[in-house]
Amino acid sequence: MRKEVSFLLYYRFIATFADMISKNKIKAVKALELKKNRVAEGCFIAEGPKVVGDLMAAFKARTIVATREWLDANRINGDVEVIDVTDDELKKVSLLQHPQQVLAVFEQRNAIDVASIADTSALTSKLSLALDGVQDPGNMGTIIRIADWFGIENIFCSEKTVDAFNPKVVQATMGSLARVNIVYTDIARLIDSLPKDFPVYGTLLDGEDLYAKTLSANGLIVMGNEGNGISQEIRKKVNNKLLIPNYPKGRETADSLNVAIATAITCAEFRRRG
Repeated sequence: MRKEVSFLLYYRFIATFADMISKNKIKAVKALELKKNRVAEGCFIAEGPKVVGDLMAAFKARTIVATREWLDANRINGDVEVIDVTDDELKKVSLLQHPQQVLAVFEQRNAIDVASIADTSALTSKLSLALDGVQDPGNMGTIIRIADWFGIENIFCSEKTVDAFNPKVVQATMGSLARVNIVYTDIARLIDSLPKDFPVYGTLLDGEDLYAKTLSANGLIVMGNEGNGISQEIRKKVNNKLLIPNYPKGRETADSLNVAIATAITCAEFRRRG
């Protein structure tokens, strides 16, 4: 009997040890916080049941680090490295202050697949967003979430725009990254490739009142950098200038709106018009 108990304890010890996450794995996962490592590995990190759950439908998971509670409640298909951890072990690998049940390493989509969107007629028949130098991860993630909410499938980003696979961006999207295509490209060249009469909108201080101007069901809405707005090069290509008016008119107010808030107001007005 004593031998059987000893063997059972030994087995449990070995099983627990096998599930523990190694220092090398922790180091490898945390290295993906840096863009150069994400680019080199073609991967990114997502955390939490909601974000990971949504992204699993759109991205291939390479590694899942999760508590037994999450693993028991979720089915994992395909060739995925699964590491069963305790809450304390999850804290060691997580980039969040308060990690929740699961962290996953996903493979990024092939850039060629999404870049082809810019070469199809699908772009000219829909409403899309272009981000000209948006740099704050929180703003970027929120804009992706806004696009998802308003049914905007494509966001075209300048090279100066923050990486959509930055962990802070991914978390701020709350899973919307699964349903919105992000394409990094030369915004000026993209606009030049569009038909000359294609509506290119931009929010500018010398624009027309958003609520009074005629808006189209298709077009490209350009949103600019947090501090400098839309760059001079792109401003020259905007053929429909918009202004989000403050209330009441003429009242002294803030200099500008947060870019994510401005994006939400603008998208909401376009969709309200149908």
